[in-house]
Amino acid sequence: MKRPGLEPVLLLYTTGGCHLCERAEALLRDAVEAPVGRVEIADDAELLEQYGVRIPVLRRVDTGEELDWPFDAAAVRRLLAVRAA
Repeated sequence: MKRPGLEPVLLLYTTGGCHLCERAEALLRDAVEAPVGRVEIADDAELLEQYGVRIPVLRRVDTGEELDWPFDAAAVRRLLAVRAA
């Protein structure tokens, strides 16, 4: 999902064994041109507390705006279209 040499525009909060996360990753691969980073929440107690029951969550890096699953390609495009303040 992350394109080499490019800083991620979006972060996907996820964890291993999460079938919804796998679906979100597939959607992002197919529908989004922007670089997407992957954040493993199991490695951080704070992230696990914050996102444990919400994943997959997509977060825009520059604004902090988040999309909780379920989201579709149109919702991701809308998230990317919003101008940073």
